[in-house]
Amino acid sequence: MGRLIVVSNRVPPPEDKRASAGGLAVALQAALREQGGLWLGWSGDTAASEADSEQIRTRVEGNITYSLVDLTKRDLEEYYSGFANRALWPLLHYRLDLADFDRRDTSGYFRVNAFFARVLAAQLEPDDVIWVQDYHLIPLAAELRARGVTNKIGFFLHIPWPPPDVFSAMPWHRRLLETFTSYDLIGFQIDYDAENFVNCLVREGLGRETSRGTFHAGEREFRIGAFPIGIDTEEFAAIAIEAEQNALVHRMVASLENRQLIIGVDRLDYSKGIDQRMLAYERYLENNPSSLGKVSYLQITPKSRSEVPEYAEMQREIAETAGRINGAFSDLDWTPIRYINRTIRRTTLAGLYRLSDVGLVTPLRDGMNLVAKEYVAAQNVEDPGVLVLSRFAGAARELDGAVLVNPYDMESTAGAIAGALAMPLDERVSRWKGMYDRLKRYHVNKWCDTFLEVLETPLNVPAFGSQEEPWRAAS
Repeated sequence: MGRLIVVSNRVPPPEDKRASAGGLAVALQAALREQGGLWLGWSGDTAASEADSEQIRTRVEGNITYSLVDLTKRDLEEYYSGFANRALWPLLHYRLDLADFDRRDTSGYFRVNAFFARVLAAQLEPDDVIWVQDYHLIPLAAELRARGVTNKIGFFLHIPWPPPDVFSAMPWHRRLLETFTSYDLIGFQIDYDAENFVNCLVREGLGRETSRGTFHAGEREFRIGAFPIGIDTEEFAAIAIEAEQNALVHRMVASLENRQLIIGVDRLDYSKGIDQRMLAYERYLENNPSSLGKVSYLQITPKSRSEVPEYAEMQREIAETAGRINGAFSDLDWTPIRYINRTIRRTTLAGLYRLSDVGLVTPLRDGMNLVAKEYVAAQNVEDPGVLVLSRFAGAARELDGAVLVNPYDMESTAGAIAGALAMPLDERVSRWKGMYDRLKRYHVNKWCDTFLEVLETPLNVPAFGSQEEPWRAAS
C-alpha cells in the first residue's frame, strides 16, 4: 500500500496527544502513527478571502505530515455551522425537531467538499489510499472521482445513521446518498447503523447486494460494513496509573473526604443527554436520602459549537439544572454536583476515571462513545468502578459488562446508579475484566488495520472474518 491519506474536517493542533481530550483526533493519530502518511483538513483558522484559503500550510510530526487549509467566514457559516451541524448532525442523531434544512447551507456544504477535493487531488500519488472521516465530508469521493481520481477511497462515519423514515425527511437525501456510491468501502460504528444505511440505499433504488457486504450501484461496486472504533487501551491504562500521582487528582481525592464519586465526561451536545442524566441523579438522591452527603457527581462538559444558537441555549439549561439541584440538596460541607464547563487534560481525566466509583455514560444517541471505553481502560484491576451505559450508545454493542440503561427513563437510571454504587467487589471485577479483555483485543490500531485491509481486498475475495469479531459485513 502507498501512503495513507486521512481527510477530516479538523486537523488536530500541534500538541502532545496525552494532553488532548480523547475522541476522534486521538484515535486517528494513533492509527496514522502506525501507518504513516498525510492528514488533510481545516486548520481552525478563518481566511480573509477565497484566495487566501487556497494557501496550504504543512507541518510534520514524526511520520505524519499535516496539510492545513483555512476556510472563509462564508464557508464556516454554510458548510460547518449550517449544513453539517444544523442539518446533518441532528438528522443523523434522530432529532428532526432540531434539524434546519437551508438551501444556501446545502450549496455551501457541497462547495466546500469540492474545495477539499481540489486541494487533495493536487497532492495525490497513484498508490495513495484515501480514508475520509465523518459526516462533514460525505460528498468528497464523488468530487474526487469527478476529477479523475481512481485511488482506493474509504469512508468512516463516527456518528449514528438513522433508518430511512428519518433520513428521507431531509429534502436532499437522495443526492447525498448517491455520493456514497463513489467510495470503495463505507464503514459504520455498529451493525445497526450499517443496516439502517443499506435500507436507505435499497429504498431509494441506489444499490443492491451482490455478495456478503458487497453492493452494486450503476457501474460501481463497493462494500459496506461495521467497524467499531477502539482506543489505545494499554497506553490509556498506563496513563491512568501514572495519573494517580497527578496534583489535581490528589486535590480531588482530598476534597471528596472518602465520599463515593460518579463521573460524567461529555462535550456539550444535546445528543449526550446531560440534562436527563442530572435529573436521574436528582431522582437517585430523592430515592436514597441516606446517600446525601456521601456521594458526589462530577460532570465535565467542555463548551462546543457556541456559535450555534441551540448550543448556547442548551448550555444555559444544563447550568440551571445543576444549580437547581445543588440549591435543593447542598449542605455546608457538600455539593452534590460539581459541574465543570471547560476542557480537562487527558492525563488528568484518566486519573479521575480511575478514582471514580461509577462512570455515567448515558447519551440519548451516540455512534460509539470512547469515554465509555476510556473509563473501563482506566480502572484499577483490584478495585474497578462500574460503567453505567446508555443502550443507545454504540459501545453498548461491545461492553456487555456495563449496566445498560434507557436514558429517557430517569427512574430506572436512578436505580442503576444505586445498584452500581452498591455493587459487590467480585461482581465489579468480573464485569470489568470481560470488557477490558475485549478492549485490549480490539484496540484502535486493530480498527485501523482491519478497515484498511478490507478496503484493499479485491471485490471478488471475501473480506470479512468470523462473525465472532466485531467487524461485520452489512446486508
